[in-house]
Amino acid sequence: MRDVAVVAFAQSPSVRQDSVHNEVEILTPVIAEAIKRSGIPRKQIGFTCSGSCDYLAGVPFAFVQALDAVGAWPPIRESHVEMDGAWALYEAWVRLQIGDVDSALVYGFGKSSIGDPREISVAQLDPYYLAPLGPDSVSVAAIQARALLESNGHTERDLAEVAARSLRNAKTNPNAQVKGDFEPDELLEAPYDVSPLRSRDCPPISDGAAAVVLVAGDLARKVCERPAWITGNDHRIEAHSLGARDLAKSPSAALAAEKAGVGDGPVDVAELHAPFSHQELILRAAMGLGEEVEINPSGGALAANPIMAAGLIRIGEAASRIMDGSANRVLGHATSGPCLQQNLVCVMEAR
Repeated sequence: MRDVAVVAFAQSPSVRQDSVHNEVEILTPVIAEAIKRSGIPRKQIGFTCSGSCDYLAGVPFAFVQALDAVGAWPPIRESHVEMDGAWALYEAWVRLQIGDVDSALVYGFGKSSIGDPREISVAQLDPYYLAPLGPDSVSVAAIQARALLESNGHTERDLAEVAARSLRNAKTNPNAQVKGDFEPDELLEAPYDVSPLRSRDCPPISDGAAAVVLVAGDLARKVCERPAWITGNDHRIEAHSLGARDLAKSPSAALAAEKAGVGDGPVDVAELHAPFSHQELILRAAMGLGEEVEINPSGGALAANPIMAAGLIRIGEAASRIMDGSANRVLGHATSGPCLQQNLVCVMEAR
């Protein structure tokens, strides 16, 4: 396998509603900053790949308008995934293995505020049995949370502790949307959104974007003092039907973690894409992450959740810990689909 590393990461501040800028205007400074930090001139970027969602944007081929932020003339090598930007990163990583290009720009973006994410998510459910019932994303997640609480001894306080820690960690993240000093008992006093989930157990509605630059081999060593080398990268999927799987477990996350080599060494930091507090507990168990692992120092998706960019941000945040010298081996995770249906795990190391 060809050595590939993250050498630059940039993101926009996540906000509840950006009523001033469209997707291109949000993306343009983010992409410019990522390319600037990479040290590679824009015209020398060998491949570009993006992640977005037509349902979220409310238009077909939403990625095409975003190309204005990249500068696609003269023509560039470009691709797109109808997924979170983390899956675009996976495609770019595979593309770099071919060897004819040495660098790739990856980005993801979403303006969740222009629609109702809870209702839009119904469209991704089974079209025959579940979608006609109209369960929104929080209601579906609440079913999973209840399954967890009734299966292995976790309590609602465990969920509150995850939320309180995430929002406390977010205080040091200038790009986080929700942050603050909360005690678990304080969060437990809040009313339910959908039992057993309260508002702080759920992700905020966020507008935002992120970009990452991947570089291969000697060029990565040349442009970055401490690259975040990707040593394992894998994604897995499980049954679409919620009734066909144990919602309290995540075998796809476990398998992706195994294939990415999470257990091959100690993990200093794990950025887990857990939009709901209980999902962090499921993911930690699936990946075998112990108490010694620092989880979501950025605040995670409970602090900011720009759909189609939140997973890529997890990888970028994890890579940043290597690039700034605060960690030696990290894990970035992304999920998609209802109840952790799809999971991607990216392991990065310093060398």
